Amino acid sequence: MLLYLLFWTSFFLLFTNGERGFSGNQYGEWNDSQLQPTIQKLMKGYNRYLRPNFNKGPVEIGMSLDIASIDAISEINMDYTATIFLRQRWRDSRLVFPGNESVSLDGRLVSLLWIPDTFIPDSKRSFLHDVTVENRLIRIFSNGTVLYALRITATIACNMDLTKYPMDRQECTLQLESWGYNIQDVVFYWTRGNDSVKGLTTLRLAQYSIESYYTTVSEAVYETGVYPKLVLHFALRRNVLFFILETYVPSTLLVVLSWVSFWISQSSVPARTCIGVTTVLTMTTLMMGARTSLPNANCFIKAIDVYLGICFTFIFGALLEYACAHFCTMQHQTIVDVQRELLKEFKESNGTHLVQSSSPKKKETQDTAEQETNDQSVMCDGDESVAEKEKGCGLSSVKQMYRKSASVMSVENPHNIDRHSRILFPMAFFIINVFYWLYYLLF
Repeated sequence: MLLYLLFWTSFFLLFTNGERGFSGNQYGEWNDSQLQPTIQKLMKGYNRYLRPNFNKGPVEIGMSLDIASIDAISEINMDYTATIFLRQRWRDSRLVFPGNESVSLDGRLVSLLWIPDTFIPDSKRSFLHDVTVENRLIRIFSNGTVLYALRITATIACNMDLTKYPMDRQECTLQLESWGYNIQDVVFYWTRGNDSVKGLTTLRLAQYSIESYYTTVSEAVYETGVYPKLVLHFALRRNVLFFILETYVPSTLLVVLSWVSFWISQSSVPARTCIGVTTVLTMTTLMMGARTSLPNANCFIKAIDVYLGICFTFIFGALLEYACAHFCTMQHQTIVDVQRELLKEFKESNGTHLVQSSSPKKKETQDTAEQETNDQSVMCDGDESVAEKEKGCGLSSVKQMYRKSASVMSVENPHNIDRHSRILFPMAFFIINVFYWLYYLLF
């Protein structure tokens, strides 16, 4: 039994020494304490309240971003919500250790290190993701370089010019500044210029498309000093197809529908009135719906407001056109009835006069009698009696005066109003549309 134990002990020692010899032959003699330094050794004498290079110049901090998503862009609040991966790099000579490896630390150990006080000045709300743990990354390289990354979601203000909405182009920014360290303490820079920002070209947004982006380095001037600042500029182009299908096409069809009344008889009062009132109310509802997604109080006269106003004007004009045409038709009918009554009375009065003038003492020829009758009916000769003048000339003067006043207040043929409107309304609407789209798309 003792010999059995000695045999297996010797075999184990021989195997262990052989494995160590193989490892030493391949990789050389390594000191585990140098290859994987412990936090206790790195933190020995480390003061996290003092920045690196204290009293020796500013700390250079490189920044890079990954835009994971842009969740929402609000025209009402004029902001956008984005989830980003923010990575910061700087060199801390107090964390240098031998070797060429890096050490990844638990994110909860960030409280043991000095980190930059970077913040987003235009942020309204922001939070650090903490599922399942706080989304932080700390990696220390052997030359003292520290990589600090975190995942945050922030709602950031973006001043928008909605004058050309929905054919607008908005330029938003994402700014990074130092809260307490000025340019004498820290210096910000983009690690790879415009290539420091990733993810924007692959984003798919509901109403926008990323048109372009670029990065700049600037300084923020406050009363307390001058602070480093990095700015990401990105341009958003709104996709107008959605608004064409939702607003422009329905409003245009409503205008065309209002023109149908031009082909309906003017005597069909209920039909034409129903079309006019219905299109006006529908257009009003469409205008109210288009305003719900926009700021209620603003100084912008938006492109969509201009177009809806044009459509509403044409629809309301079609309703007024029928009111005018119907009024002229009624006036024309009244004039015809009055003329018919006047002509009847005029003929009756001339007939009575002809009977009285047909029994003279001297027999005249038929031509002379007819000439006298015509003269008496049109002209008031001096040979006629006073009663005849009142009957003949009075009716003629009344008829002439009424014709003059009626010609000013009426249209000779009211049906021509509908005929002209069938051409003028579509032509005017087409010309205005050409100018509208040229102005808002090219200027």
